[in-house]
Amino acid sequence: MADPSSYRPKPGQIPDSPGVYRFRDDHRRVIYVGKAKNLRQRLANYFQDLASLHPRTRTMVTTAASVEWTVVSTEVEALQLEYSWIKEYDPRFNVKYRDDKSYPYLAVTLNEEFPRVQVMRGAKKKGVRYFGPYGHAWAIRETVDLMLRVFPVRTCSAGVFRNAARTGRPCLLGYIGKCSAPCVGRVTPEEHRALAEDFCDFMAGRTGSYIRRLEKDMVAAAEEMEYERAARLRDDVEALKRAMEKSAVVLADATDADLIALAEDELEAAVQIFHVRGGRVRGQRGWVTDRVENVGTQGLVEHALQQLYGEETGDAVPKEVLVPALPEDPDAVSQWLADRRGSQVSLRIPQRGDKKDLMTTVQRNAQQALVLHKTKRASDLTTRSRALEEIAEALGLDTAPLRIECYDISHLQGDDVVASMVVFEDGLARKSEYRRFQIKGFEGQDDVRSMHEVISRRFRRYLQDKERNGEWEEPPAPAGDSASAGDSAPAGDSAPAGTSGAPGAVPDPAAAGTEPREDDGRPRRFAYPPQLVVVDGGQPQVAAAQRALDELGIDDIAVCGLAKRLEEVWLPDDEDPVVLPRSSEGLYLLQRVRDEAHRFAITYQRAKRAKRIRSSPLDAVSGLGETRKQALIKHFGSVKKLRQATIDEICEVPGIGRRTAESVAVALASTAPAAPAVNTATGEIIEEDDGGSTS
Repeated sequence: MADPSSYRPKPGQIPDSPGVYRFRDDHRRVIYVGKAKNLRQRLANYFQDLASLHPRTRTMVTTAASVEWTVVSTEVEALQLEYSWIKEYDPRFNVKYRDDKSYPYLAVTLNEEFPRVQVMRGAKKKGVRYFGPYGHAWAIRETVDLMLRVFPVRTCSAGVFRNAARTGRPCLLGYIGKCSAPCVGRVTPEEHRALAEDFCDFMAGRTGSYIRRLEKDMVAAAEEMEYERAARLRDDVEALKRAMEKSAVVLADATDADLIALAEDELEAAVQIFHVRGGRVRGQRGWVTDRVENVGTQGLVEHALQQLYGEETGDAVPKEVLVPALPEDPDAVSQWLADRRGSQVSLRIPQRGDKKDLMTTVQRNAQQALVLHKTKRASDLTTRSRALEEIAEALGLDTAPLRIECYDISHLQGDDVVASMVVFEDGLARKSEYRRFQIKGFEGQDDVRSMHEVISRRFRRYLQDKERNGEWEEPPAPAGDSASAGDSAPAGDSAPAGTSGAPGAVPDPAAAGTEPREDDGRPRRFAYPPQLVVVDGGQPQVAAAQRALDELGIDDIAVCGLAKRLEEVWLPDDEDPVVLPRSSEGLYLLQRVRDEAHRFAITYQRAKRAKRIRSSPLDAVSGLGETRKQALIKHFGSVKKLRQATIDEICEVPGIGRRTAESVAVALASTAPAAPAVNTATGEIIEEDDGGSTS
C-alpha cells in the first residue's frame, strides 16, 4: 500500500486549467482516468487525510504510485480525451458499463449497389443504416416480413444473389412478391435503391404521410374501377399498420429522443435506455456496472452518455436526450453530443407530461434489471466460490486459486505445433489475457517437451517483468533456451489466422519490436502470476511443467493436470491421481478451463495450417507484392512453367527487373520438388500445376 504523500505533486506544479489526469500504479499501469475544469482543485481532493476519503477513493490513491495530467483547451476536449483514455487503458477503478448481451439491429446496407435488409449484431459498419436495438431477433424478422410486402427490398446473402443472377431465376421471395428481384433485372439499381430508402424513411418514423399516400392511391384506384390494384393497396396499408402496432406510440408524432434511467445501490448500478423515433419506442437496451469509483448519479449519467454515444455520429445521436440527473458540466456534455450529431442536442430532465411518465417506465425497467442481475450474480458467485474452494481442498492449496492458467498443445501429426494459454479469474474466462505460442525449440511431435518449453517461456517473461521492477533477482537461464522468441501477444477469439497478436493482427513482438514499453500504462502481457497452472494431460505433462518452474526457481505456483480419459487430476509428486466426484463443481470448472484451452489451441493450429497450405514459393521473394505475383503467374500460366523459365524470360514480364527476376529464380530453385508425384493406382505421373497457390 502506497502513501499518497510520497507522490503528491507540489501545488505550484499543477495548472489551474481544464485537463485530464491519470493515476498509475507501481508497474506504471493506468488505474484511473478523470477530467476536471480545474486540475489543481480536483487533484487536491485526492491528497486529503485518508480517513476523510471515501473507501473507494482511498483504495485507489493507496494503490497508485504516481499521477500525471494533460492540459486541454476546453471542457469538451477534456470529455473526449477522458473517453478515449478509458477505452484505451481500461483502468480498473473507472466505471465501465457491461452490456449483458449483443443486441440485434435491423440494418440496411446502403453501401452496396443493391442494398440488403438483414439482422446485424456487433460493431456498426460505415454506410449501413441501423434501426434498434431490439430485444430479440425474431421481433426484427416479424417486422421485416410484414414490410417486404410494401417495400420488396433484397434480403438474400451475396452468395444467393450471385447464384440467382447466374441462373437467371430469382429465389422464392421473388416469386411471391416479397422481393423486387434485382438479381434478374426486374428493377434497375436506381429503382431498388429508392425502395430501400423508402423502407428506411418508414422505419425512421415518417409513417403517417406514407400511409396517407397509399390510402389516397387506393381510393383513386377504386374510383377508376381498378379493383385488384385497390385491394393490393388496401392489404399494403394493413400490413404497414400491423408493423406499426409492434411499437406503441408513447410520445407526440415526430419526436426523436433517447430516455436514460438509472437504478443504483452502494455496490452496483443499472442503466436502461429507450430509443424513441417518430414517437414510437424503436429499441431498448441496458447495462450494469460495479461502482468501483466514488461517483454519484451525475457521474453515472455522464459515463452512460460516453459509452452510448462515444462511437456514434449523425442521426444515431437524437435531437433530445432525457436523463434522471444532469452531468456535472451539462453545457460541455451537450456541446460534445452536438459535435457528434452535427446539430443542436437538448440534454435535460423531463418535468411533466408524457415524457416524464415514460421516464418513470424506463426507471422501473432499470430497477428490475438491477434486481435480476443481482439474483443471477449471487447464484453464479456462490457456485464459482464453491468450485474454487473444492479445487483448493482437493489439491491441498492454502487459498482458493483466484487466477487459473491452463495450457494445451495442438498439432497435426507433428506439423504446425502450437500451444495455448487461457486464463480464468474468479471462475470466469478472461479472454483479454489469452496467449498463443509457436513451438520453436525443436521440430516434430513431443507434447511433453512442448509443454516444458511453453511453461518456461511464459514464466521467464514473468520473471523478467519482476526483475525490471526490482522485485526479483532472476536466476541464470539454461543455455540454448530463448525466453522471448515466439511468445505471442494477447489474442482473443477473433485474432486473424496465423498471427501471434492481439485482435487486429499485431505481429510477434519479439520480431517486430511492438512489446509494450514500461511507461505506456498498459498491463504487461505476462505480469500477473497464477495461483494454479493446469495442463491438458497426465503425469508426464505435469512433471514437465513442474520441472520448468523448478528450473526457474518458482516455488509458489501449484501445478496439476487433467487427463481426458477418466477426468483424473494429476499432481507432480503423486503416483496416484486425485479423483473428484463427477458432480463436483470443482471438477466442472477444471473441465471448462481445459476444454477452453483445447478449443483455443486447435483454432490457432487450424488457422496456421490453412495459411501454410495457401502459401506459395513466391512468398519468399523479398519485395514481391501480390500484383507482381499475379502478373508472373498470368504470364507463364503456372509456377511450374515459371520455374523452368530463364532470367531473361522472367524480365519480359512488365514490372519485373533483373534483380527481382534473379531473386524469383533463386527462390523457385530452392523449393523445386525432389521428384514427380505418381498415382499409385495407375502408375501415371501427375503433372505439377500450382499456379493457383498465390492467393
